[in-house]
Amino acid sequence: QVQLVESGGGLVQAGGSLRLSCAASGRTFSSYHMAWFRQAPGKEREFVAAIRWSGGITYYEGSVKGRFTISRDNAKNTVYLQMNSLKPEDTAVYYCAASSGYSGPYTYTQIDEYGYWGQGTQVTVSS
Repeated sequence: QVQLVESGGGLVQAGGSLRLSCAASGRTFSSYHMAWFRQAPGKEREFVAAIRWSGGITYYEGSVKGRFTISRDNAKNTVYLQMNSLKPEDTAVYYCAASSGYSGPYTYTQIDEYGYWGQGTQVTVSS
């Protein structure tokens, strides 16, 4: 069982930066693939970024590639999302997710590949 707690959201002007953190409980954090998803009002939850358990391979949704960076510190049981050059269309609730029990093969980008979710943190980008 993994519990995830996000932090770092807030209000920022377009062009600004935020760093989201997701702290995970449990001693097996390093064995989970981790991801960030987001959900804007009236829209479905969508993939943002993912990082494999080893930390060596990352995945990004096209619109955030080059602006967002996902990383993890297995010693601190924490995954991060550094968001630069933020745009109003990045406004959403951002959710941290950990893989669990998916029969695979993994694409690392689909909601049903992740069995543990945080409560979300609001990111609002003003124009």
